[in-house]
Amino acid sequence: MTGATGRVALVTGASSGIGASTARLLAARGMRVVVNYLRNTKAAEEVVADIEAAGGQAMAVQADVREPAAIESMVEQVQAAWGGIDVLVHNALIPYAVKSFQDMTWEELGGKIDAEMHAAFAVTKAVLPAMSEQGWGRIIYISTGLSRRPRQGMIALGAAKAALEQFARYLAQELGPQGITVNIVAAGPVEDTRMGSALDEKIKQRQVALTPMGRLARPADVAQAVAFYAGEDNAFMTGTTAAVNGGMSMD
Repeated sequence: MTGATGRVALVTGASSGIGASTARLLAARGMRVVVNYLRNTKAAEEVVADIEAAGGQAMAVQADVREPAAIESMVEQVQAAWGGIDVLVHNALIPYAVKSFQDMTWEELGGKIDAEMHAAFAVTKAVLPAMSEQGWGRIIYISTGLSRRPRQGMIALGAAKAALEQFARYLAQELGPQGITVNIVAAGPVEDTRMGSALDEKIKQRQVALTPMGRLARPADVAQAVAFYAGEDNAFMTGTTAAVNGGMSMD
């Protein structure tokens, strides 16, 4: 194992896809990883087993990140075992409606924005005291290129993630003096994820055609960007967005 730090990383929504890949990679880099999940206990325990088989340390903790009481309970459980959380990777996907604005209700649009921000707010609030106390922390939010580049039917997700990204920039400004960096990883379409599997084959091929790298992202591609932001060496990049999309959108 290289670069063992013993830092404690909480990855929300880590039982599959980007979260699972990120959990495995951070553990391989020497972090003790909290594999948060909502429903799939078996999948979360498989991620933990993979990490332990590779010589790393991990624990699976169930918590709905939309529920502040559940988050508090999770953080207390982690503190009892390992102490404070040093790295937060907020990846949990809050459900959303895929439909046009004209067909959408306020509950669908406003509800997604509210749930997205409430989860990010609550989980960040819970991990911040320990980071502030030690003067070191890494916060990474998983977003999507849809926050900047609209695609049909994705207004709820795109608007919610745009709000999350601006929230992250404000936090970066406020928390920088405390030694805490806050960054965003904005993924393009990703294979082997719930969002990726929602793409029909025609749309998927169109996305691939627009991508200079000639394929969609894989969870491991996104995990690499997260691991960079989470590392000891990344002390001076904050308030930035890493676009992991194979060159699909070049700003």
